[in-house]
Amino acid sequence: MSTEHKADSAPRQWLPHPMVSMVLVAVWMILAETPSLGNLILALLLAWFLPWLTQRFWSFPVRIRGWVPLVRYAFLVLWDITMSNLIMARLALGPLRNLRPAFFVVPLDLTNPIAITVLANTITLTPGTVSADLSPERDRILVHGLFIPDVDKAIADIKARYEAPLKEIF
Repeated sequence: MSTEHKADSAPRQWLPHPMVSMVLVAVWMILAETPSLGNLILALLLAWFLPWLTQRFWSFPVRIRGWVPLVRYAFLVLWDITMSNLIMARLALGPLRNLRPAFFVVPLDLTNPIAITVLANTITLTPGTVSADLSPERDRILVHGLFIPDVDKAIADIKARYEAPLKEIF
């Protein structure tokens, strides 16, 4: 029996992904312009409904092995997004000759599909880089960067800053 068939025939749970629901409530409340009872009720409804609606698409449970590394990773990504915004603003306001765009391939040690997705999203969320493709074997990711003077250093940075912590988390 295939994984897809098992997921389709499994009965729906009322709260299939409680951690996802908690994150959705937190993000909704952070993004709401005014924290109010109405926003909280809407956040709670969406945090219940979206995971409930999509649970058949999740072929395996998400397992977090380390919460402390996850929090550290979140702060690292927020820091990198902030710093990359400043660097990209300086590059955008400067002459085009300062740009060093490049495509490069990052070999992956990750095997967990959720971890690979988080890595690809982290790369894309960081200004100046975008994850462009994942190999069919899921062992390499194609990345484009606007300012990559040293491809080997860029690969090493992605592996050390993002991939290594994700191996701890997932």
